[in-house]
Amino acid sequence: MTWLVTGGAGYIGSHVVRAFLAEGIGTVVLDDLSSGHREFVPAGVPFVETSILSTARVAQILREHQVTGVVHLAGFKYAGESVKRPVHTWEQNANGTLSILRAVGEAEVPHVVFSSSAAVYGTPNVDVVTEDTPTRPESPYGESKLVGEWMLRDAARATGLAHTSLRYFNVVGSGFPDLWDSSPHNLFPLVISALRQGRTPIIFGDDYPTPDGTCVRDYVHVADLAHSHVAAAKALESGVALQRVYNLGSGDGTSVAEIMAAMVRVTGINFTPTIAPRRPGDPARIVADGTSAARDLDWQMRHTLDRMVSDAWGAGGAA
Repeated sequence: MTWLVTGGAGYIGSHVVRAFLAEGIGTVVLDDLSSGHREFVPAGVPFVETSILSTARVAQILREHQVTGVVHLAGFKYAGESVKRPVHTWEQNANGTLSILRAVGEAEVPHVVFSSSAAVYGTPNVDVVTEDTPTRPESPYGESKLVGEWMLRDAARATGLAHTSLRYFNVVGSGFPDLWDSSPHNLFPLVISALRQGRTPIIFGDDYPTPDGTCVRDYVHVADLAHSHVAAAKALESGVALQRVYNLGSGDGTSVAEIMAAMVRVTGINFTPTIAPRRPGDPARIVADGTSAARDLDWQMRHTLDRMVSDAWGAGGAA
């Protein structure tokens, strides 16, 4: 049993790799290091620096390492930026997933776990979304993730590929002090970077139709997320028929303003955030029901909000 993790040198991917290792499961990392970090890959784990668009190379790697499953995380993951860079987003996410599926088919790899997103829902008209909530993505990023799910579904119909897609909500925190979120667009690293540099954190929009006017999101700890990837991989390897998609969410929403208050509590740095205009592609509220994942993927919220902030603050490179 060996799993290839595309994007395995990134923030989420590196946590998934360590979760596999903790279970004694062999892992190979593929990453082009466009946003990942070579130092995030543990010593002894095979690492290949290449693009997911290089289908022949990916297929070769799958064969060389006798890979039995792929966790596909690599892609362009910024909803707001995707509005500015739609062609790049489609190339990396849609074409990239198509390339992975071609390579999986050529190498006869029987299992895939796909990294999807809450962005497929757009702005839901319900308080808590389930996997049956209609998908109405509002950004090229969300659209490309939904198309990736469709590609996987259709490939499975044709070939019998065992698969599932995990719809992430807002992933934060850190499971290890040497792994951190280095995204220039995500809330936690933006706030932490500002505080460490003596700047005032920014809230993008305070005029949303939410209780305090700021976006409401479902924040989940990256270590909990990684654990459920391993659970999904083990279930597929065991022949368990998983749902086509799962939400990895808590059922509870937290506003950006509430995150800022938690940052004050945890760091001890008192500040009043600056208010800036909304970012395009950001819906007002997304909160998910994780009941199905709790049943099938050992999904649990094992960390409080303050613990999520504390873990992120304590990660070595989050600056």
